[in-house]
Amino acid sequence: MAKPNYQFEKRKRDLEKKAKKEEKKLRKKQASETPEMPEAAHSDAAT
Repeated sequence: MAKPNYQFEKRKRDLEKKAKKEEKKLRKKQASETPEMPEAAHSDAAT
């Protein structure tokens, strides 16, 4: 039986963490650029 390659598993986990962190950073940046106002959206839809 082949022995597990722990370095590969660690690198894969690290890449997944990095990608998730980058995605979260982009979402936060996008949210800060376009602040959502749910109350205003509801009042516009009603009229």
